[in-house]
Amino acid sequence: MVQIPKQPAPESLAPRSVPTSADVARLAGVSRATVSYVLNNTSAVRISEPTRRRVHEAARELGYVPHAAARSLRAGHSRTVLMPAPSFPAGPLYSRFLRDLQGALGRLDYTVVQYGTVGLYDDEAARAWAELRPVAVLVPGSGLGPRGVEVLKRSGARAVVTLGPEAVEGAHALLMDHETVGHTAVRHLYDRGRRGIGVVVPAEDGLEVFSGPRLAGARRAVRGTDATVTELPLAHEERDAARLATRWRSLGLDAVFAYNDEYAMLLMRAMQDEGLGIPADAAVIGADDLMLGRLLRPRLSTVHLELPSGRDLAALVDRAVHDPTAAPERHEVLGATVVHRESS
Repeated sequence: MVQIPKQPAPESLAPRSVPTSADVARLAGVSRATVSYVLNNTSAVRISEPTRRRVHEAARELGYVPHAAARSLRAGHSRTVLMPAPSFPAGPLYSRFLRDLQGALGRLDYTVVQYGTVGLYDDEAARAWAELRPVAVLVPGSGLGPRGVEVLKRSGARAVVTLGPEAVEGAHALLMDHETVGHTAVRHLYDRGRRGIGVVVPAEDGLEVFSGPRLAGARRAVRGTDATVTELPLAHEERDAARLATRWRSLGLDAVFAYNDEYAMLLMRAMQDEGLGIPADAAVIGADDLMLGRLLRPRLSTVHLELPSGRDLAALVDRAVHDPTAAPERHEVLGATVVHRESS
């Protein structure tokens, strides 16, 4: 048996005192008010660039960090924007959108905090978010109701913004029309001469808020025509894709809208392993326009999604924070255009 030698007990060290703004002011040779103006990015007071530099250098040398709670007390509200983690699997497109948004909010001097929502739903989730006293809450997907919005506002949230298919009373809303995504994809397949069209519906929890409208849009695209739409449940697993590919010929289908590029790539690989030709035996189209789709052979047709810019959403949050009594804004977002490549 190998024994791990005991390390000598470290000498007890007296706890270091936490540096204060007064320490920064002494080191920089300025007043505490100047330190506050500089570190809080106050634009109402003009501070020379050399003075700003001295204050920042002193703060770095001392390891001083402004106290968020104290700053909130002075301002009358926090600068924290809470973003609950989405309850659905977030793909590369949504992740890029979140990075863009967080950067834009940071440039407006907000601190973005992501909150895990496992096991929390509806009003219960809203109460948990409210405990952190955010100045704004951005809620992806669905699940927040009018009572939850009221809980957040009573706790001091000046802006509640939802990103999903439906507006919620009392909240600003970015309405994402996923029905148009399904309609655009299937109409493209129909226009290419396909008449037996499958539509992948992911089996993963949380995606039904997107897949349901996409399926509805697909059905609307061929209503009144000689084409049919067949729902194809599919888990994002190789075995499930292989099973679907094995029975493809028996389904009487000649095309598939595979929900998004990730499911499309999974299903395309399984179809090719089964000896099916793409697009001869099955035209395939995804959505999201991921770069990896351009590297496949054949290259993947897709629906390019235009999400709202992080800068525009950050500006909406900032407007609501400064005018919390303004009427909720509603904006329809998520433009959808086909990118036609070899797979269809």
